[in-house]
Amino acid sequence: QVQLVESGGGLVQAGGSLRLSCAASGRTFSSYVMGWFRQGPGKERDFVAAISYGGTRQYYGDSVKGRFTISRDNAKNTVYLQMNTLKPEDTAIYYCAAGTRFPVARDEEYGYWGQGTQVTVSS
Repeated sequence: QVQLVESGGGLVQAGGSLRLSCAASGRTFSSYVMGWFRQGPGKERDFVAAISYGGTRQYYGDSVKGRFTISRDNAKNTVYLQMNTLKPEDTAIYYCAAGTRFPVARDEEYGYWGQGTQVTVSS
């Protein structure tokens, strides 16, 4: 099993940047594909990005390509989401998740989830 805790959310103006972190417990972090999802107000949960076990491959949702970057540090059991050029429509609760298949954008393929961190982008 793995437990996930997100951090780094907050309030930022449009055009700004934030970096989210997701710390994982356990000694098997490197055996999981890691993903980020988000759920905006009144919306369904959407795929944001995923990264392979070793971090060499990344996969992004269309709405964040070119603006967001996912990375991981297996020595620190942490996955990151660097978010640049933020837009008001990026406002959402951001969740990290752990799975075993790559690349996968369906949330049902991820077995472990964090509690989420709020990101609010003001116009």
